[in-house]
Amino acid sequence: MGHPFSEGKFVLGIIFALWRMCSAKEISTNFVFGDSLVEVGNNNYIATLSKADHPPYGIDFGKPTGRYTNGRTIIDIAGQTLGLKEFTPPYLAPTTAGAVILRGVNYASGGGGILNETGKLFIGRINLDAQIDNFANTREDIISSIGRPAAVELLRRALFSVTIGSNDFLNNYLLPIITEFKRKLIPPETFVGILIARFRLQLTRLYNLGARKMVVVGVGPLGCIPYQMDINFVADPDSCVELTNQLARSFNSKLQTLVTELNTNLTGAKFVYANVYGIFHDIIENYKSYGFENANSACCGFGGRYGGLGSCGPQPSEVCEDRSKYVFWDAYHPSEACNMIIAGRLLYGNSSDISPMNIVQLLQSS
Repeated sequence: MGHPFSEGKFVLGIIFALWRMCSAKEISTNFVFGDSLVEVGNNNYIATLSKADHPPYGIDFGKPTGRYTNGRTIIDIAGQTLGLKEFTPPYLAPTTAGAVILRGVNYASGGGGILNETGKLFIGRINLDAQIDNFANTREDIISSIGRPAAVELLRRALFSVTIGSNDFLNNYLLPIITEFKRKLIPPETFVGILIARFRLQLTRLYNLGARKMVVVGVGPLGCIPYQMDINFVADPDSCVELTNQLARSFNSKLQTLVTELNTNLTGAKFVYANVYGIFHDIIENYKSYGFENANSACCGFGGRYGGLGSCGPQPSEVCEDRSKYVFWDAYHPSEACNMIIAGRLLYGNSSDISPMNIVQLLQSS
């Protein structure tokens, strides 16, 4: 059985429109932390091997912007649905200054992770500690602009989201150059424990800087992405790399416990856990009921059975004719069509999708 949202993307569009007309609560300020799943262009301004500022990225957005998909990210879609009139801008853009920051800032960076050593192969990337440093700078600018009491209230009402952790596995612990010997020195459960311990400190720091309403996003079924399918030579397109998915599930289980712990221990904290693993896995399992025709191959890719070995770029990658029929845009990232479904379930979903409340309920809470 598919999820109720699997009736089709057209129904999602109707739901979005109805909620916009009926809602008395709209988001005014949005602060975004994370990796390439939610980046909107910070890596355009740093020296890095991880960039999405070239075609065919942005092919359905109108132009390449640094978004690692064909169109909008999950955060773009959610923000528009919640009433934001403009996309939340990247922190490093020169125009992200003055009154603009009062509407929120996106700090996300492709290749970034919870651990500072994650993503070294890209050379440049902005890991979560540095993203929080950047937010601390924004916070000081907001205080200077509107005064401390108004700034505290703005942050209390703002929506925060953190979408990170995938690179700590894909571009750290699971890198092919990491030998089995090294992984035996740090067993999977130990590595997950290291991630959670670090993440606890980072989320607590965000709270201490004023964040109260926060969406903490778990990692998806990483063993099902085209890159993992190809480097592990998965022959059955209906299968995934189980070891990789086991790591993701272990991390997510501990992360959900951490969110509960932080809500208990931090006065006034309203953190919610987003079960993107469950949502994405459901989309892959029931892709036809969502209107997709392909659930395991990259729309834009090169090399390998699933297009997961080469990067998405002008040449020699190929782009599928109808992006809306593909769950995956490239070897790592969902298409805009998939992002729309995920965003809808995070906004309006039940406790199996996001708990203890969905994003709409979070914003409506006092």
